[in-house]
Amino acid sequence: MNQPPTVGRHGLTLAVREHLAAGQPLTRLEALVLYGVANLPAAIKEMRDQGWVVASRWIPYATAVRRINEYAVLQPPANLPVREIQLTEYWVKT
Repeated sequence: MNQPPTVGRHGLTLAVREHLAAGQPLTRLEALVLYGVANLPAAIKEMRDQGWVVASRWIPYATAVRRINEYAVLQPPANLPVREIQLTEYWVKT
């Protein structure tokens, strides 16, 4: 399995910022599971306030689960409609 960036001494939101700055998209679910950041929109707002250009779009829940499963194991309940549920994905525009 791949390893997500480690959380350094500067905090959890730094790991989120590094993830996005590396050109990787991120959802709130991924931020919570991989980095322990419960309020991704607040971290995104802080980045935008600092001048980062952060875009967003809707993606299926299943896409986020697939990406999480590259680093960890996340098994949604069998009756959860993972293709119909939409999450907001953020990324840094270059």
